[in-house]
Amino acid sequence: MRNGEKIFPLESARDRLIQQLSGEINDHRVLEVMRRVPRELFVSASLQHLAYEDIPLPIGEGQTISQPFIVALMTQALELTKGEKVLELGTGSGYQTAILAELSRWVVSVERFPSLLEGAKRVLESLGYTNVNLHLAQETLGWPEEAPYQAILVTAGAPVVPQDLLNQLEIGGRLVIPVGSRFEQDLLQITKIEKGFTTHQLGPCRFVPLVGKRAWPLETND
Repeated sequence: MRNGEKIFPLESARDRLIQQLSGEINDHRVLEVMRRVPRELFVSASLQHLAYEDIPLPIGEGQTISQPFIVALMTQALELTKGEKVLELGTGSGYQTAILAELSRWVVSVERFPSLLEGAKRVLESLGYTNVNLHLAQETLGWPEEAPYQAILVTAGAPVVPQDLLNQLEIGGRLVIPVGSRFEQDLLQITKIEKGFTTHQLGPCRFVPLVGKRAWPLETND
């Protein structure tokens, strides 16, 4: 057993967090997965005592691991049923990737920072996830080679809804994405239908900019 002085306070903090989230998140499957996945393993040792606070935490390269409420809200909005192939833009620490892997059949995740991709790969492999395929991001947003996807989750803010991602989404599929300025966005759930898409607003949020073709140019992320 790991050092009791560290693990027991984390377990107590995790229980408090899940109880807090349950007041706003009604998908019990999402809450149970977030209870199981050890968020502390996806941050540096110096920040592990904060792993179950409802706050974002830095992970290097100017990126963050998202606030748990936002992770839960975005995951719930994907409406996963265990059979989907999911595309994630922004692997980051790999924490959201792990949540998706628990709730879907297959996860394709792309990340533009090699150091974050390697770190996420190590943690995900150590936890035994075998239904995840990680890629270094290319010029085109997403990963068209494995499209179509039944769900797409974007963990960075876009100026508009990227057509490249809608093209990779199956009819009836859901895209959850922050859209707005480089500093503040609205979180949207977009469902692709035969003649376009429908949009549902989930509330204000703040993400780092989505960088790539038909998103923000690289220099705006400095």
